[in-house]
Amino acid sequence: MRTPAVFYKGYFKLLIASLWSMVCLLFRRHLKTALKYQSVKYDIVPLSPLSKYRLCTLRRKVMVLDLDETLIHSVHDGIMRTTVRPGTPPDFVLKVFIDHHPVRFSVHKRPHVDFFLNVISQWYELVIYTASLEIYGAGVTELLDNGRHILQRRFYRQHCTYDNGSYSKNLSLITSDMASVFILDNSPGAYRSYPGNFMQFSTYKNSESSK
Repeated sequence: MRTPAVFYKGYFKLLIASLWSMVCLLFRRHLKTALKYQSVKYDIVPLSPLSKYRLCTLRRKVMVLDLDETLIHSVHDGIMRTTVRPGTPPDFVLKVFIDHHPVRFSVHKRPHVDFFLNVISQWYELVIYTASLEIYGAGVTELLDNGRHILQRRFYRQHCTYDNGSYSKNLSLITSDMASVFILDNSPGAYRSYPGNFMQFSTYKNSESSK
């Protein structure tokens, strides 16, 4: 027959084991959540001397990039932020005046967009082409460029054509050589006149379903 001391000793061992299991479970859950939103950093591998030489002797191809829902997602104070993941602060805030009214935009960069821009800017001439107003598009591009001077050529709404309720973009404003230019955009309608130069990006809205 077990004595009370033996009984309580076994009871406390079981209690401690249960508490330890609960602590481990909670730790794994918090670790999983932390890793989910942890920033991943990549090292930029510099071009080899041979690649630099070839890029100096050849004309670079032109990569045209859209802004909204391609490189970034932004919301202004007058819009409900139902699509934005809770607990994710904006990467930067842009304050502009539109029609004499102050508007504040909270801008979220697409994950790893800085690494993407750093790498491809070594190989391509980058051009921003957005259907947004210039006062907004120029401000976002300047903050996105962040002093790197890799997003120098920029086109805005006034450079677009309004047709059938949407804006289309004119590549001939960028170059006359259609064989040397291609576009990354989330909206196929923006380049419906250039289907052979278009590469579609998935729409980014900084939500759980948009990575």
